[in-house]
Amino acid sequence: MELDSTEPSRGTKTAQDVQKSFKDLGVCPELVEACEKLGYKAPTSIQAESIPHALDKKDIIGLAQTGSGKTAAFAIPILQALLAEKGKPPSPFAVVVSPTRELAFQIHEQFEALGSGIGARCIAISGGVDQMAQAVALAKRPHIIVATPGRLVDHLENTKGFTLRGAKFLVLDEADRILSMDFEKELEKIVSSMSWERHTYLFSATMTSKVKKLQRASLSNPVRIEVSSKYRTVDTLIQNYVFIPEKYKDCYLVFLITEFAGNSAIVFVDTQRHVQRITILLRALGIGAVCIHGGMAQPKRLAALTKFKAGERNILVATDVASRGLDIPRVDMVVNYDIPNNGKDYVHRVGRTARAGRAGRALNLVSQYDLHNYRDVEELIGKKLEAYPLEEATVLLMLERVAEAQRIAVAELRELNEKRRSRKGRRVSAADDDRFKLEENIGEGAAALVSSEAQKLGGPRARKRRKIRS
Repeated sequence: MELDSTEPSRGTKTAQDVQKSFKDLGVCPELVEACEKLGYKAPTSIQAESIPHALDKKDIIGLAQTGSGKTAAFAIPILQALLAEKGKPPSPFAVVVSPTRELAFQIHEQFEALGSGIGARCIAISGGVDQMAQAVALAKRPHIIVATPGRLVDHLENTKGFTLRGAKFLVLDEADRILSMDFEKELEKIVSSMSWERHTYLFSATMTSKVKKLQRASLSNPVRIEVSSKYRTVDTLIQNYVFIPEKYKDCYLVFLITEFAGNSAIVFVDTQRHVQRITILLRALGIGAVCIHGGMAQPKRLAALTKFKAGERNILVATDVASRGLDIPRVDMVVNYDIPNNGKDYVHRVGRTARAGRAGRALNLVSQYDLHNYRDVEELIGKKLEAYPLEEATVLLMLERVAEAQRIAVAELRELNEKRRSRKGRRVSAADDDRFKLEENIGEGAAALVSSEAQKLGGPRARKRRKIRS
């Protein structure tokens, strides 16, 4: 069926919708309790619109903005169907395909959190992890597999006895992004390896021609759900800009981080080298920071994310590798150190905060060189942002300390580059950056700078439960 012929279900919130609970949507008591424990007070728009259709065994196309709660929108119906399964469930019972390793691990965590009380077993399968260990985990018959396309196809082709033929659910999450990464052939193999009697949920931020083609090949009479315009930012997000001279950008960044001391923040920059430099600079000033970028090995990226999510570090410095899909709870603020070239990337970046109805803030550092990109952002989101009130004289009181931290950052980056060049027979690349202990050792030379003054800157009730049959 053509996408345009599906009947759209528009997610316009009414007073009645806002008052709906998960119980009202038909969610079983065990999962209602799990939602309560996770702090899900009420369904989001995408959850309220899609869960009843999913429980009614309909295929779904969901167009939802980032931070809308779509993972729970497909996880809850799958877990409820798993709980209701008579006899021993097939393995896997459901397959979720994700564009990136980070997103796969995030979805896995949410399935684990929602399904732990009913005995659901879930594993994440992605590149960057030993394939033999994954094959052993698959042999233990998990109920839910969350996987990146390439590694899932590797197991279909090479892991003895592994099949998706019995799976009853397929989820294609962030389908537009999967297809933009040239995984069409892998998706064809995955879809063709599964039974047509399955239920399929396709979620996407945009509806491209490739997504329409995938929809025709993989879904049967789907219900289309669209809860918002494509590039709208959420109403609970406070957005401001600060117009600054380029030469003082680091100083303004440090001032704003200390102005919101105690809040968690993601600082987005354009290049891996800037990620490294800013991470060193912040640590030199006593501000707890970790970083992620595309050149880091997967274990290092996951370690950094774990520290940030656990609150061990308040600041995450990142390239756009973190701008889509990562479900990091309670990010208080996003700082755009560099304004993105593509206005759509801005929406994905700021979507890391103000998620699932919570409040958040986005601060944009706009220099004389960022005006064109910034105007594109305002045009795309359809609103003029307000200036964040700052006195330049107050900000520049920190200039001397920030300048010293800048010198330390430059020196340490130079040392890292020299170490790479000195290693004979090795190709120098950005992927080597994390091998020099960037996550933990950057900033060691800055320790002497961190004075006490600088450090201040950083400064239910039990019930009988149903269980899934093993």
